[in-house]
Amino acid sequence: MASSSSSWWQSIVSPAKNPFAVHCFNRLRQYAIKAKVKVMASPEEKKALANLKEMEKIIGYEFKNKFLLQQAFTHPSYQGFESYERLEYVGDSILNFLISKQQFFMYPNLPPGSLTTLRAANVDTEKLARVAVNYKFHNYLRHENPMLSKQIRVFIKALEKYPSHSYGLIDAPKTLADIVESTIGAIYIDSNSSIETTWEVVKILLEPMITPEMLQQNPVRKLNELCHKRKLKIRFRDKWSKEGVYEVFIDNQLKGTGEYKAKKEIALNRAAEDAWNTILNNTNAENIISQ
Repeated sequence: MASSSSSWWQSIVSPAKNPFAVHCFNRLRQYAIKAKVKVMASPEEKKALANLKEMEKIIGYEFKNKFLLQQAFTHPSYQGFESYERLEYVGDSILNFLISKQQFFMYPNLPPGSLTTLRAANVDTEKLARVAVNYKFHNYLRHENPMLSKQIRVFIKALEKYPSHSYGLIDAPKTLADIVESTIGAIYIDSNSSIETTWEVVKILLEPMITPEMLQQNPVRKLNELCHKRKLKIRFRDKWSKEGVYEVFIDNQLKGTGEYKAKKEIALNRAAEDAWNTILNNTNAENIISQ
């Protein structure tokens, strides 16, 4: 009797044995798709799972829990799946600790302020976004945000003009930095919180590290220091809200212009950099003439 009951139950729940079950299952799936609830792996998801080994090879770490890696590359816009945000939270903290530890022992004579500036340059959004592009992390990012795809393309194009860190002259998509941090967080969690294992991966991903000799200042701060040293009067004109432009006047003469309609800070930095270069070029020209 029990066997007969079991057989009856299987005929109800098994789509292969019950046409009505097939019909109900298909209707349920159609409803789920309309509601953007994924009850079954789509072809895109199967492709993502197939690419995990490829991603592990790029990262240089084999995950015990493959879903951590999948989560690390899932943007919040990708509905129906847990995003990378929690892993990014962990990765951000671990990365700052790892870089602090490395710099503390590598530069024993650097004061805390200089160490802080150096660490910031090695973990800021632009630096990490460059890491993501260098290792083609963006090709594995799962998202449903067309604007993000455009931002990434613009950033990659800008890297041709600024092959090294621009220190505020280009707009780096935060998402690219996020997936580097989420990957670090995923490795840390998967390795049973092993700092040593995580560092072995991180130190390779972040190469080349920015050293004290390579470190540059933010363009606005750099210009202010130069003007202060030479006793020059500096004034910024904000035309960004209407034209996406900033202008810099030195001793009431226009010396720099910066344009970037998408982000005010980038326009300001470009104007400061333009003015800084103008002052130095004029100084060099004056020196040549005087000789």
